[in-house]
Amino acid sequence: MDSIHTMDFRLSPEQEELRTRIRDFCAQFPDTYWRETDRDRVYPQAFVQALTEAGFLSLLIPSEYGGLGLGVMEASIVLEEINRSGGNSAAFHAQMYLMGALLRHSSDTQKDRWLPAIASGELRLQAFSVTEAEAGSDTTRIRTFARREGDAYIVNGHKNWTSRIEQSDLLLLLAHTTPREAVEKRTGGLSLFLIDLRDARQQKGALEVQPVRTMFNYATNQVWYRDLRLPLDSLIGEEGHGFRYVIDGWNAERILLAAEAIGDGYWFIDRASAYAREREVFGAPIGRNQGVQFPIARAYAAVVAADLVRYKAASLFDADARCGAEANMAKLLSSEASWQAANICLDTHGGYGFVDEYDVERKFRETRLYQVAPVNNNLVLGYLATHVLDLPRSY
Repeated sequence: MDSIHTMDFRLSPEQEELRTRIRDFCAQFPDTYWRETDRDRVYPQAFVQALTEAGFLSLLIPSEYGGLGLGVMEASIVLEEINRSGGNSAAFHAQMYLMGALLRHSSDTQKDRWLPAIASGELRLQAFSVTEAEAGSDTTRIRTFARREGDAYIVNGHKNWTSRIEQSDLLLLLAHTTPREAVEKRTGGLSLFLIDLRDARQQKGALEVQPVRTMFNYATNQVWYRDLRLPLDSLIGEEGHGFRYVIDGWNAERILLAAEAIGDGYWFIDRASAYAREREVFGAPIGRNQGVQFPIARAYAAVVAADLVRYKAASLFDADARCGAEANMAKLLSSEASWQAANICLDTHGGYGFVDEYDVERKFRETRLYQVAPVNNNLVLGYLATHVLDLPRSY
């Protein structure tokens, strides 16, 4: 029983101060800003630039490289608050969850070269090029190949869902360096590369980018690599171990995107509650009716429950403890809770929920993503069934 009394679900004073700072920062970018970027399908450059200058995007970079040296818990607070303010963290969140590959697996020389420039905002690491149309969620079946040739790797292949490449200076690429048929384990033979896009863009015809228009403002693309020449020091860690390096970052990615969904969930609850208090029909606020207030209250409870799992997952991650189950559950529960809150918010607003100036329809479109990305919820359930409940493997 003593262990129960030592549990503390409160944030530290420093974490609360961080929450206040990012909340005040986001107040400079009201609903109209995000509504316009969504309408015009433009990258929120002003927001990302200001966020960079304020140091928030250097949060996970150690202080010796010019970053804030904080943890995934703090990063999740920042992303939650951005989404809760009405913004959309998809424009820049990769710079946080991609840090793990550099921090854990790059050489000291690579850290010295890249991390200070990323921390200062001189360079942006926003692009992650992994997924391919034929492979889908089965990453081991990608076909992009990096062939070693003298003092370089020559890359050929096609990727889809490579987001923010046009807004990035650096990109992480996963490619085979050993043919699939020549490896003993299907996860072998994959290598991770850090590409300097400034150099890649100078190689005529080596990099083709085709934007993909989606249901909300998401700067994603298809990319073709055609004899793209990379220096040998582009390789992160050891050749053939790239799949493990990518997996190392998945838990952080799931926790951080769970925080975004939780921020959305609170936004929907806040907006639904405010509208239900103010909107009068038949001579009284609609929020007086249990048919309106009970669904909002139930959605709120679901968001708070998911939030607690997020905090547990982030605490375990920052303590270097096993957190695969918690990270996956945080992603699963938060995506479902935000979607529940989104539907309740839309129902509460009625027809006005479909009007863009209320912002509900925009956030409704944005939050739907979390059930399928960065991993489909069915794959999360499969992971829990197999790795936690010891059920037979389904995929």
